[in-house]
Amino acid sequence: MGKVVIISAPSGSGKTTVVNHLLESFDCFAFSVSATTRAPRGTEKDGEAYYFISVEEFQRRIAAGAFVEHEQVYNGVFYGTLKSEVDRLWGQDKIILFDVDVKGGVNLKKYFGENALSIFVKAPSIKEIRRRLEKRGTDSPEFIEERVRKARVEMMYQPKFDYILLNDDLATCLAEADRVVGAFVKE
Repeated sequence: MGKVVIISAPSGSGKTTVVNHLLESFDCFAFSVSATTRAPRGTEKDGEAYYFISVEEFQRRIAAGAFVEHEQVYNGVFYGTLKSEVDRLWGQDKIILFDVDVKGGVNLKKYFGENALSIFVKAPSIKEIRRRLEKRGTDSPEFIEERVRKARVEMMYQPKFDYILLNDDLATCLAEADRVVGAFVKE
């Protein structure tokens, strides 16, 4: 079993920014593309941002044991990590980098154990999460409210992660991500 790095956070905390930075900073990583039943946003392409599949197909794959982990993140919206994706990336001799929701991060840490470094990216406040989500302009006000409610619950999962990365100043956050992840990669 190879190494993995798991980046998780409530929506709006900056996890995707951290993940993209790490992918640019370290050539040993390969990004794990998750499967989801949600519709593509903007210019997202199947197989790049996510594997976009129907709810029926997702449930068929759950029954077939095709996932390392999966979760119904929002009502009727599933996300998960396919075993075939993990095998594909380890076949490239890469360290897998995950960008997943908080429950998915906890489940991946349980699955991979000491071969995993799990990092919780923390925004300075719920108010800041709301501001960032509104600034994105990709979600309806109702969906932003749902994400904010979910973020309040997800904040309670912080102790289940190996490291809590505060994202109140982006440059400081990214430098700390480099330090923590770099130490894990060298182990």
